[in-house]
Amino acid sequence: MRRWLPGGMRLRIALSVTAMLVVLIVAQSLALVQLNEEMEEEFIAGTLDEQLNYSIEHSRRLGTLIGPQTPNMTLYRFAPGEALPQGLSPALAALAVGDHEDWSAGRELHVAVREADGQRYVLIYDESEHGTRELAVVTAVVIGGLVLTALSFFLVYAIAARLTRGLETLAARVEGERDGTPFAQPGLDAELLAVARALDRAEARQAAMLARERDFNANLSHELRTPLAGIRSDAEMLLTDATLSAKARRRAERIIATTDHTATLANSLLLLAREARPQGAEPVNLSAAVRDAWARLQAAGAKAEAVDIHIDPAAEVLADPGLLALVLHNLLENALRHGEGRAIEVAFEGRRLEVRDRGPGFGAEDPMRSFERFHRGGGKPGHGLGLALVQHVCTACGWTVRAANRPDGGACLTIDFEPAAA
Repeated sequence: MRRWLPGGMRLRIALSVTAMLVVLIVAQSLALVQLNEEMEEEFIAGTLDEQLNYSIEHSRRLGTLIGPQTPNMTLYRFAPGEALPQGLSPALAALAVGDHEDWSAGRELHVAVREADGQRYVLIYDESEHGTRELAVVTAVVIGGLVLTALSFFLVYAIAARLTRGLETLAARVEGERDGTPFAQPGLDAELLAVARALDRAEARQAAMLARERDFNANLSHELRTPLAGIRSDAEMLLTDATLSAKARRRAERIIATTDHTATLANSLLLLAREARPQGAEPVNLSAAVRDAWARLQAAGAKAEAVDIHIDPAAEVLADPGLLALVLHNLLENALRHGEGRAIEVAFEGRRLEVRDRGPGFGAEDPMRSFERFHRGGGKPGHGLGLALVQHVCTACGWTVRAANRPDGGACLTIDFEPAAA
């Protein structure tokens, strides 16, 4: 039905029911017109027969032809072999005894032929008045059918709207903020109550699953960070030993680097596993936030030919400061790693932030694949989660993030701070 009747459920219900009613109305109207036609025919036949009997009987008694007093009836009498009365055509005069319909005059005529006392009686009835009445009946039936169709459509549409309003209310509650109130409420119709109870069960299963995931993530975080911290601490203690050989020192440094990499990977996976919901949005000075993120990268040993920041010092965005700092850190770190230490440009225009590098870009593959987890373009070092985290946070904040190759070489990552289209 969706293919044949586009639109919402209300419209489809209204059109479907109205179509069935139209079929019934048309069938009833045709039956009514047919019944009216048959009744008119019977009435005309009875009237002609009654008029002929009356005229023959009184003409026999009075000795003169007694014709009908109705202007649309004409009676002729003649004896076989005599000249036909004026106005009577030979075709009608030659008709057999009985009732006939004739169209030779361009209109429908009912002709009744009788014989009595050696005389032939021909009564002609002009049906024009009957046709006018029949046309009036058909017109009334058509207008009535159209009015009933329109009333039926609007009535059924209103009823369907009332019935589906409960579904819309339920959908709005599903989309809105949840306060723990069950979807199933007293007073719901049986069908809506079944849907609401199914939603309550699904929400309960989802809540239980999320609780298990949160417990697992918390346990994993604790169980993983503790031994990693111990390994790093032991490696640092080894480096304090002045008698340690150069080879062993390099191994200790490699252990520390690997431990840091593993800790960073674990933290990224835990953040991706959690729902990155903004804790609170506030105006953040974007220029200062970008410079702070770059300062932290420099403190960690990051180096680039230059970092050109083209942002109005007064420019602000409404964001969660912590999540924005995470996004900026990962964008700059990605540009630093894939830009091969060349100049990085950061620009903000309108509501769009762009981070550009002068590296090889994304190559022939789809740049948007760079947001996939564990995707590392060009075999560069890293765990492949930086841009996945960026997209995860941007989706949670309602921002749109894109990746593209620059026409003059390099990559360009763009964040549109306008709310993403639903």
